[in-house]
Amino acid sequence: VQLQASGGGLVQAGGSLRLSCAASGIIFSIVAMGWYRQAPGKQRELVAAITRDGTTNYSDSVKGRFTISRNNVNTVDLQMNRLKPEDTAVYYCNAEARAIPYWGQGTQVTVSS
Repeated sequence: VQLQASGGGLVQAGGSLRLSCAASGIIFSIVAMGWYRQAPGKQRELVAAITRDGTTNYSDSVKGRFTISRNNVNTVDLQMNRLKPEDTAVYYCNAEARAIPYWGQGTQVTVSS
């Protein structure tokens, strides 16, 4: 599975950004896709994930502000609203297929105060 992420950038606090991730390869083996983030000096953490049947899971820190959606079998979007400076991080797309995690290249999200 190859993952291509897009979106991200610089936004002021309170603003919005949208990340997109497109998967290619053995896409029909993907059971879940999601987004993780890693801030400087911190461990990578789950932001949001969605399973093939549409079940979603969010980090407590983003609940009510971020929405993950699956457009089709191989594309996942993350709509990020009411962004906060603490959301600043490199965001990574993730997919799980055949019990193997796959990662896309990171995309920087910077929220200025």
